[in-house]
Amino acid sequence: MPKKEKKRLQVVISEEQDALLTKTAYELSSPERLISKSEVVRLAIEKIAQDLSAGDTESLKEYISTLDDEHEE
Repeated sequence: MPKKEKKRLQVVISEEQDALLTKTAYELSSPERLISKSEVVRLAIEKIAQDLSAGDTESLKEYISTLDDEHEE
C-alpha cells in the first residue's frame, strides 16, 4: 500500500500559544505514548471539523470569538 503524501504547513504562533501547545501535548502523553505538538494540531483540526460538520453553532461562535480576540491584539 503506498504511503500517504503528507503536506507541510508553517504557521506563526505566539509564545503563549506555543506554551499551550506544549502543555497540551505533555498532558495527552503517557509513558507508553508521547504525543507531539504536531499531533495536537492535527487533533484540533479534526475536532473543529467535526464540530462544524455536526452543526455545533456554539463551538463555531467560540472559535470565531477567539480568532477575533487574537486579531485585536
